[in-house]
Amino acid sequence: MPHDHSDHAHPHSLLPSDPALRVKALETILTQKGLIDPAALDEIIDTYENKIGPRNGAHVVARAWADPYFKAALLEDADAVVSEMGYYGRQGEHMVVVENTAQVHNMVVCTLCSCYPWPLLGIPPGWYKSDAYRARAVREPRKVLADFGVTLPEDTAVRVWDSTAEVRYLVLPMRPEGSEGLEEAGLMDLVSRDAMIGCALAGTP
Repeated sequence: MPHDHSDHAHPHSLLPSDPALRVKALETILTQKGLIDPAALDEIIDTYENKIGPRNGAHVVARAWADPYFKAALLEDADAVVSEMGYYGRQGEHMVVVENTAQVHNMVVCTLCSCYPWPLLGIPPGWYKSDAYRARAVREPRKVLADFGVTLPEDTAVRVWDSTAEVRYLVLPMRPEGSEGLEEAGLMDLVSRDAMIGCALAGTP
């Protein structure tokens, strides 16, 4: 439903502080022990980053920008529309699409855990799951947006939607000016994961 309104480093850690290096070190150890196949791991990562990932959501948004009939159907029954596009599955059930306008800017948070539409947005970012984001997004959404570099006009209301296992949200960003001549593929390039969570605006051509 809508609401209108550090990590501590372990002193004895032997692994690098950079998360990517930690992941690589763990992958190396597991590979050496014969517990994982690097090729299979790469395939899984590619699937979630590129196939079951933000490009799927960007495809939905771009089509909604380009086709008013599709957009109307999407806002009416997102589950049916994304299912027809093949973007449906576990963690993607019970979808609702909320549209940003000049009057209302939408943001998504999961205050209880980290419910998130995986088939449309891929793996949730770490900040989305953080206690700080989950608490502040409801309490001070404009300050959170400012942290992401987004400043909205004073007369634009900010509406925060609380995602749950029963309903997951996707933000339909406003189509940017100057994008009128772009085809669907070009429009997709303007749509970021953060814009579909509501923590960013669509890119400009």
